[in-house]
Amino acid sequence: VDLSNRKLTELPLKFGSVGGSFYCSKNKLTSLEGSPESIGGGFYCGGNNLTSLEGSPKSIGGDFNCYDNELTSLEGSPESVGGNFNCNGNNLTSLEGSPKSVGGNFYCRYNQLTTLEGCPKSVGGDFYCRNNQLTSLEGSPKSVGGSFDCSNNNLTSLSGSPKSIGGVFHCRNNQLTTLEGSPDSVGGGFYCYNNKLTSLEGSPESVGGDF
Repeated sequence: VDLSNRKLTELPLKFGSVGGSFYCSKNKLTSLEGSPESIGGGFYCGGNNLTSLEGSPKSIGGDFNCYDNELTSLEGSPESVGGNFNCNGNNLTSLEGSPKSVGGNFYCRYNQLTTLEGCPKSVGGDFYCRNNQLTSLEGSPKSVGGSFDCSNNNLTSLSGSPKSIGGVFHCRNNQLTTLEGSPDSVGGGFYCYNNKLTSLEGSPESVGGDF
C-alpha cells in the first residue's frame, strides 16, 4: 500500500492486516489512527507532522521508519520490529515506549535525548545514538549484534554501555575523562578520540579491530 506524497492529513481507511509494506511518508499526518494492525513488510511514516505513534501497527515484519517528524515520545511503537527501527530527527528526550526487540538496526540520532532508558533490550544490528544530549549510557541494550555509536554527545562516562558489541564501538567527540564502563568485548574497532582522556584504564578486555 503506497499513500506517500498525497498531502494527507489523516489515513483515509481503517486497514486490517497488510502482507507487504505500507507507505504513508511525506504527508501532513498528525496521527497514525487507521494504520494496519500488523504488517508483514515495512512501515514508512517519515516526513510527516506526527507527535505520537499511538495507532501504529503492533507487529512489523520489516522496517519501521518514523524519522523527521515532531515526535516527543515513542509510546505507541510496535512491540516488535523484525528489521530496522529509525526515529532519527525528532524531538525525543526519552526512548520510553520503544519496541522490546529490534532484529535489525536501531537509529535514534539527531534528537534531544538525555538518557537511553526505555530503549530495546536486544538489537540484532547497529545501535546509533550519536548527536544527542546524552550524559550517560545507562539503559543501553545489554547486547548489540552490530556497531554502537554514541559519538557527539555530552558523555563523561561509559558506564551503562552494552557488555558485548559485535561490530565497532564509537564514543568520539564527548567529554570522557575515563574509559571505565566500556564494553567487555568489541568485535570491531574501538574509537575514542576527541575526548579528555588522561588514562586508558577501563578499556575493553577484547577488541577485534583498531584501537
